[in-house]
Amino acid sequence: MEEVEVLIVGAGPAGLATAACLTQFCIPFVILERENCSASLWRNRTYDRLKIHLAKEFCELPHMSYPVDAPTYIPKNTFIKYLDDYIECFDIQPRYLTVVESATYDIDGKCWSVIARDKVKCRIVNYMAKFLVVASGENSAEHIPTVPGLETFPGVVIHSSSYKSGITYCGRNVLVIGSGNSGMEIAYDLASHDANTSIVVRSPIHVMTKELIRLGMTLVRYLPMKMVDDLLVMVSNFKFGDLSRHGITRPKKGPFVLKSEIGRSAVIDVGTVGLIKERKIKVQGRITKIKGKTIEFQGGNEGSFDAIVFATGYKSTSNMWLKNGEDMLNSEGLPKKKFPNHWKGGNGVYCVGLARMGLLGIAIDAKNIASDIRDSMSD
Repeated sequence: MEEVEVLIVGAGPAGLATAACLTQFCIPFVILERENCSASLWRNRTYDRLKIHLAKEFCELPHMSYPVDAPTYIPKNTFIKYLDDYIECFDIQPRYLTVVESATYDIDGKCWSVIARDKVKCRIVNYMAKFLVVASGENSAEHIPTVPGLETFPGVVIHSSSYKSGITYCGRNVLVIGSGNSGMEIAYDLASHDANTSIVVRSPIHVMTKELIRLGMTLVRYLPMKMVDDLLVMVSNFKFGDLSRHGITRPKKGPFVLKSEIGRSAVIDVGTVGLIKERKIKVQGRITKIKGKTIEFQGGNEGSFDAIVFATGYKSTSNMWLKNGEDMLNSEGLPKKKFPNHWKGGNGVYCVGLARMGLLGIAIDAKNIASDIRDSMSD
């Protein structure tokens, strides 16, 4: 049994940010990570051309800025280097290949009893922690929805987390399912590598430019959110025109209102819209049935495909191991309360990076949690 003051579960950006903030207050902690590296999603489960779509001033972790020569929109490898420097700067030492199997609150001992499995030494490790921080992420496990007939499809079926580049799909018929940022960018990458690309757009989306979102995130500090949304939608309509004839419609609510209410991000266009207008990327409605290589869509369209890429997001796995977090997390392992009041539960349990507010939300959560733990320890 190892007694710790603060136990952080997860060494992605959320866990690292919390660790750095605790270090600023000289609060001891232990950080556990199930993979063999920090930020495994960024290192191992992202495509090659990925860049952070928000400007760098909105994507810094607490207490450390990007290098002055870093580009405005940070590429994947630059961000990974930033995380490595962050770990070194704050002397964060995650315990890798350690899987948390359960965390239960001990009412009598007034602490969290955590059972973890050390995969290197093949042994069970027990921790007693006064404070527990859930930093295992909203993207813990890939989500692939149920599609009728998928089991009959003879081609390649992958989740976007396994997609690296379109270079291996040249000349092949590829269907991307999901029209969020990953889906739209993967479709662009495929078409740019001469794959015959189609994308399923299942619901209304806002399409914006990086510059528009950067402007909006600046203005929303000073103006009502709806006013900022109205401005962005007006400029976006001018920029992209009426996309409904290409199979893309806008939600009734504005992009920032949607983000604040349900965590849905606007799609940042990387050139996909242009390729859709040029018919180099075909937009399809929902899938109704798969029969072998033939896929049928709403409206009667159908096509033959060699590969399917599911850009259908991820899900949290927090509820699989957190046994007494019902007051903080819902049945999907996400916060019950809305941002920015979501990060604290009862009995010294916290969550960071689960509010679907990106790296900016992570930074805010980490600072709040570290300050709250400091105040609790001084009571």
